[in-house]
Amino acid sequence: MSPRIGLDRNRLLDVAIEIANQDGIHAVTMATLAKRLNIRPPSLYNHIDGLPALRNELALYGLEQLHSVMVEATTEKEGDDVISAISFAYLKFTRTHPGLYEATLYAPDNRDPKVEQAGNKIVELALNSLNHFQLDKDDAIHTVRGLRSILHGFSSLEQSGGFGIPINSDKSLDFIIKSYLKGIKNSTD
Repeated sequence: MSPRIGLDRNRLLDVAIEIANQDGIHAVTMATLAKRLNIRPPSLYNHIDGLPALRNELALYGLEQLHSVMVEATTEKEGDDVISAISFAYLKFTRTHPGLYEATLYAPDNRDPKVEQAGNKIVELALNSLNHFQLDKDDAIHTVRGLRSILHGFSSLEQSGGFGIPINSDKSLDFIIKSYLKGIKNSTD
């Protein structure tokens, strides 16, 4: 069977991202994708090797996009401002691409070299943003894990409606990041 005219891998991924952002990553199935594209599910296999491959593609694309917005946010920033910029870029990404972000967490095969490399680029960016603290290697990893936990936890709570008190959540994140940075400084004194 030949590929449908007007349908290519990029269009397929764009529609999968739309579904994920609207309804969550678990709503992205071959059946829902085919229905949205107005084709029969078997036709999708001309472009993708099944749902695990599709989710892997979404994870890879999501990680690349997240890295890109984080790098862009750090332009002309130094010291603590880099970490703050990375944090707000991360949060903005999760707000504007909730399903794509979710895809980055549920890659079917985290051992895929491309997915692993894309994830490692984000870790390296975070590690480099901490250079001014002069942490040893293990402490730097602990610090990045802590930052990721803050950002993922904050994003997840926000998306699930967990912040019901009417106080600006950006101000909350700013307060949390500043407190976290103070804690890092105190631990290195």
